[in-house]
Amino acid sequence: MRTELFMVLVRTFERFLALFIRWRKEPLMPVALLLASLGLWAFLGISDELGERETHQWDEKILLSMREPSDLAEPIGPDWLEESGRDLTALGGFTILTGLTLASIGIAVLLRRPRIAVVIAVAITSGMALVQWLKSGYDRPRPDLISHGTVVSNASFPSGHSTMSAVVWLTLGLLLARTQPSRAMRIYLISLSVLITLLVGMSRVYLGVHWPTDVLAGWALGAAWALGSWVIAVWWDRRSAALGDVVGN
Repeated sequence: MRTELFMVLVRTFERFLALFIRWRKEPLMPVALLLASLGLWAFLGISDELGERETHQWDEKILLSMREPSDLAEPIGPDWLEESGRDLTALGGFTILTGLTLASIGIAVLLRRPRIAVVIAVAITSGMALVQWLKSGYDRPRPDLISHGTVVSNASFPSGHSTMSAVVWLTLGLLLARTQPSRAMRIYLISLSVLITLLVGMSRVYLGVHWPTDVLAGWALGAAWALGSWVIAVWWDRRSAALGDVVGN
């Protein structure tokens, strides 16, 4: 038994070593896989805690801290802040994300990057399907402590806006950054996509339509999905380039 376990560990180590050697020109690949795994682990951890009263109390405390104590129907801050919250939440809505996805696919096709177009289409459509499946599976009710600041029509967990904003904005940001020769531009594009994702998620809690744990789980799952899509895109590019070299020789 110990010999078999030892051999399994040796083979696993050899495979990881082979991956590191193969990806020596893409040092971020192992990091991306690690972060994607941590994101999935975080999502599963949050989902396991949904039934715990302690988590629910934490959700309620944060949600109520964003409302006027004298009138829970009103979020804290001036009227323009509430209006900004609605504008930000729209960046994670179906209409904006669908339009952005179609526009990005069109640009990739015009630039003769069909593999990027395929990755974008598959990553985002599969992400949408996954969110709907998870919502129906967990079937968590929306917050009922306060009135909602925008229209909602489905279950609460995970936050669809938070998940899909991470899937769409991060996937596009990572793929676009890969095409830029300037390191500063790559950092800027990725940082911008992360900022938009965070603002969309926070707006959902601010408007009272999601529990904080819905948003955290959505961020974790969406980021893992985006990183996984980036890894697939890089691997596909490398594989196609290698096949091209073989055919050329």
